[in-house]
Amino acid sequence: MGKNKKEIILEKFGMVATKLGNQIHLRTLRDAFATFMPFMMLAGFVTLINYVILEPTGFLGHFIRPATLSTIQEIGISISNGTLSITTLLVVAAVSYHMCVSRNYQNSIAAVLVAISTFIVLTPMVTMFTPENSQKAIEVSGVIPIAYTGASGMFVGIFVGLAATELFIKLSKNEKLQINLSGNIPPAVLKSFNVLIPIMLTITVFAIGSFAINQLFHMDVNTLITTIITKPLSKITTGLPGFLLLTSIANLFFGFGIHQAVISGSLLDPFLIQNMQENMAAYANKEEIPHIINMAFKDTFAVMGGSGNTIALLIAIFIFSRRKDYKDFAKLSVTPAIFNISEPIIFGLPIVFNISLIIPFVLAPIFSLTVAYFATAVGLINHVVVQIPWTTPPIISGFLATGGDWRAAVLQVIIIAASVFIYLPFLRIDEKVTSDMTK
Repeated sequence: MGKNKKEIILEKFGMVATKLGNQIHLRTLRDAFATFMPFMMLAGFVTLINYVILEPTGFLGHFIRPATLSTIQEIGISISNGTLSITTLLVVAAVSYHMCVSRNYQNSIAAVLVAISTFIVLTPMVTMFTPENSQKAIEVSGVIPIAYTGASGMFVGIFVGLAATELFIKLSKNEKLQINLSGNIPPAVLKSFNVLIPIMLTITVFAIGSFAINQLFHMDVNTLITTIITKPLSKITTGLPGFLLLTSIANLFFGFGIHQAVISGSLLDPFLIQNMQENMAAYANKEEIPHIINMAFKDTFAVMGGSGNTIALLIAIFIFSRRKDYKDFAKLSVTPAIFNISEPIIFGLPIVFNISLIIPFVLAPIFSLTVAYFATAVGLINHVVVQIPWTTPPIISGFLATGGDWRAAVLQVIIIAASVFIYLPFLRIDEKVTSDMTK
């Protein structure tokens, strides 16, 4: 029996999604940011503790001397220096390592060291500093500006992690460039001599390239990549229309059994993470918060109960469903959903390959993100400034992610309630279709 048109379309869609998910560079970025995420969560936790709980002008300031609180904050500041301030270095190392894994290259430590060294080669060792009581800035050499190692240099880190590692791996597999030593030599020494020439060539190539760019365009590699790539792409991916489009495509993929990380993990997360880092830094320095859309914003308002805001679907089933089997299954899925794990209901109810429920699965996050965006824009809730674990339960997540704003938690309740009625008509359709099929 031949396949109908619907089955053929779904099969082709699945093949394209699978190929995209297995693309080596996208997979590398997805895995690298998954490795890097705990550092962001630590930075977010410290930001919350330092500037909400330990804030000298806050609640505790009435009971503990502000000077004492400021002293305790130094612990968090040092942690922030080891996470937020070296974001790009961590990204370089993570991307390089996972590039080695993707290429099945064994000497990953050499590749990571080459990538880090290459990044420093491309980074100008100079910054401008204005001395106290002076109106004129002076140039200070021999220092690495935090602007390059922090969030703003992330895309240079991604570029270096991918490009330098790819070049190094290719050169190190060339037997003509290997130095083979004879005798009873320790394996570590033998490995290092085997990659000696590839290391020298890789770093030198990037040094020459950096010099050429500086001479031709009178700017460093960081500035060039930021101007040509980062800023234009960031406006597309983290502007509301582009963000909603990519999030919707990611959820649509999930509706056909391809995890949403295929899209968001590779194409969206780098921009969201950079925005999140910049928000946390601005919040810590008591500056104006630059971004509405960021990593924790997505997790807080588009992953309530898991992808597709499926906590609303569970509530709709508990209150309105006429099918006992649906309610029984919802009972099994509710505990994971509290911690934003939606796989049980996505694959068990199921939502996958179920057009009746795929539609609200895509629509509900569009609604919630749009409402949260404009609520933030007009000042009804604070900006999202703390990177929280994605498993933080709804309502609590809104309060924590906005630095303790109770209004964000209330907004989450309102969004969930409205999303119940987005799911409800489609749940009715699904129940009818399922009942007709079982007769």
